[in-house]
Amino acid sequence: MFCAVVALIWANSPWAESYFGLWQTRITFGLGSFTISKPLLLWINDLLMAVFFFVVGLEIKREALVGELASFRQAALPVAAAVGGMIAPAMCYIAFNLGTDGARGWGIPMATDIAFALGVLALLGSRASLSLKVFLTALAIVDDIGAVLIIALFYTTELSWMSLAIGTVFLLAMFAANLAGVRHPIVYLILGGGLWLALLKSGVHATVAGVLSAVTIPARARIDVSDFVVRGHALLSEFEQAAPTPGDFVSEDQQAAVGGLEEACEQVETPLQRFEHALHPFATFVIMPIFALANAGVSLDGGVVESLTHPVSLGIIVGLFAGKQLGVTLFAWLAVRSGVAVMPGDLTWRHIHGASCLAGIGFTMSLFIGALAFGGGHLLSLSKVSILAASLLSGLTGWLLLRIISDVSHRSMTSNIAD
Repeated sequence: MFCAVVALIWANSPWAESYFGLWQTRITFGLGSFTISKPLLLWINDLLMAVFFFVVGLEIKREALVGELASFRQAALPVAAAVGGMIAPAMCYIAFNLGTDGARGWGIPMATDIAFALGVLALLGSRASLSLKVFLTALAIVDDIGAVLIIALFYTTELSWMSLAIGTVFLLAMFAANLAGVRHPIVYLILGGGLWLALLKSGVHATVAGVLSAVTIPARARIDVSDFVVRGHALLSEFEQAAPTPGDFVSEDQQAAVGGLEEACEQVETPLQRFEHALHPFATFVIMPIFALANAGVSLDGGVVESLTHPVSLGIIVGLFAGKQLGVTLFAWLAVRSGVAVMPGDLTWRHIHGASCLAGIGFTMSLFIGALAFGGGHLLSLSKVSILAASLLSGLTGWLLLRIISDVSHRSMTSNIAD
């Protein structure tokens, strides 16, 4: 958020030219006759965001295997809410922009920024129940799946079938490495890099390579928890019994025990967990701030009021703020009413409504889809202003509603205890 504010101030300051010029700086990499030359902005949006989507893909795979999407009963409520939270905002946007040049931006208000939504929820501390956090997390993850599919299916340029065929070979090689028991990250880095290059040249947006690569990462540990405990106790016992050396140095026998313990620690974790744990801070604290700094800056020369009353702006604001609330709450209600899903015991419909407001925080994903939809120019500038405005409005509204609900519940519980 700080980086987004800096970008807005910089883009409307006397040094605005340096802001826009910086992101258009062309950077070229090559080997022999093969070269890739892109502005810095596209290196951020195509390469760094591919890493971001790789982390998103790891989270999706983990949730589908052992998390909140692992069973139909667990997934039904947030999946239904997420589907509604994509359909209603898109329809709101189309209502304002059908038949206009801005119609291509229909995917912008469909996205939810999981980091910001959960960040606002975290501000409530203990007031936010675990069930509410689980619901919003699962909803946002399903929303991410929808965003990836939208990018892959609708925001692509002319396809190069040769490049797609090469990309398929790299993807199959990654699956083969998984089946062969390969666990070293360098193998997946090289093959994933080849997949990224192929999709970059194919017309399918290169960030899709991040999600596809994540699907191939092994999710099985070499040893189970009980074996790890037994081996760990044995190695620690060996370390303790080994003859010590003077000073702070460990003996060779102790080194061997430490090495064995390190190997056991690596084997009890799946590669998926290790990759996600290692990359999550980088995606959160490096990629997202850089992306915000590079993409949130927009000149407000036309005036804020004018920027927020254009059909594109109205479609995004109404879609993210009102459409998300309507779609998430309505589809969740229909899922429970029909018996497909079950409402957690500690949640009420007011909690679902509050969460639907937080789902209207589009930010990173919405800015990204906006760049794909409009490429550049006036419509992209309008979309940035409206995304920031709608995300801020949705975040504040959701936080306020959930805080009021939790305070009312707390007072009611205190009153009952007193009685």
